[in-house]
Amino acid sequence: MSPRIESGQLCTVEPVDPRDIRPGDIVLCKVRGTEYLHFVKSVQDGRFQIGNNRGHINGWIGHNAVFGRLVKVEP
Repeated sequence: MSPRIESGQLCTVEPVDPRDIRPGDIVLCKVRGTEYLHFVKSVQDGRFQIGNNRGHINGWIGHNAVFGRLVKVEP
């Protein structure tokens, strides 16, 4: 399975209220000091379980680690 977003593709991320983030959204977030685009797999008590498109779960992050939601990917 290939990634949904290829390296080098232009991505547009917009600010988002953490209360509006739902499972299935793709968010720009900081994990251990590095910024990534990740799927939101689950939402619970103001935190987000993030993972990739291959089914791997990376863990939980707080709302303060989320910078925005992906809204567009250029080809």
